[in-house]
Amino acid sequence: MKFQLIEQVIRENGFPQLIQYFCKLADVSRSGYYNWLKAEDARQKRAQKDEADYEIIKKVYTQRKGKVGALPIKMILENDENIVMNHKRIRRIMKKYNLVCKIRRANPYKQMAKATQEHKTCENKLKRQFDQQEPHKVLLTDITYIYYAKGQKAYLSAIKDGATREILAYYLSTSLKMDIVYTTLDQLMKREDFTPHPECLIHSDQGIHYTHPEFQKKVRDLGMDQSMSRRGNCWDNAPMESFFGHMKDTIDFKTCASVLEVRLAIEEYIEFYNQERYQWSLQKMTPVQYRGHLLAA
Repeated sequence: MKFQLIEQVIRENGFPQLIQYFCKLADVSRSGYYNWLKAEDARQKRAQKDEADYEIIKKVYTQRKGKVGALPIKMILENDENIVMNHKRIRRIMKKYNLVCKIRRANPYKQMAKATQEHKTCENKLKRQFDQQEPHKVLLTDITYIYYAKGQKAYLSAIKDGATREILAYYLSTSLKMDIVYTTLDQLMKREDFTPHPECLIHSDQGIHYTHPEFQKKVRDLGMDQSMSRRGNCWDNAPMESFFGHMKDTIDFKTCASVLEVRLAIEEYIEFYNQERYQWSLQKMTPVQYRGHLLAA
């Protein structure tokens, strides 16, 4: 800032008689400089207050491992510390000191589903009974967003076997049109080793894709029944959420320059996950090995 530079030069070199000259050189008014000087005490007090509030905010931020934003911090301070602080001030100080909330960005697919009138929901028939020890009996499905390159977005639809944990089908798209779920179902039915169990149940959230009449008809035509999580309860589809979470923790999608690179990275990861990733809950087998184990039993 020009005023600050003038003050620094005068203070360090002792040239108070040259204030007018320096102001002219910096193309600022002398009155403006004097007004800036008068406000110095207020600026210092504000900086000290910011520093003190920063320590308070940082304490909560650290306790919650960086997974809180301005509004949660405001509520925590009021309820736990009896400290009232405006959320806009908290947000400004967090920005000033680079305290960034580490929570993943909201899934735009789920935001769209929430904002849109559902067509027809189904009851939660699965009730978290994910592993029924029979392949192709319980199918879990969901859509997740993927940010790659410089803020570009793609969407991954996948179907997971509840018993074997195997990813049976998936489809990556840059669009959230209904084709994303139709193509995923088509990929599933194209598998030579897949035959729906007589009591096959496909479970999802209450997103607009799964409540759509055409999707529900397609599911019925394939001989499957449909189940849905309770609204806002991610635990009702926990294995699917878990897979997406581990995948995002493993793949650094920001290094992918194109959707093709994203697709190749996902293909490689799912191949590894199905064929090579041993899981303790699968008797220390991979999903493909465990499928063979169940079918041979």
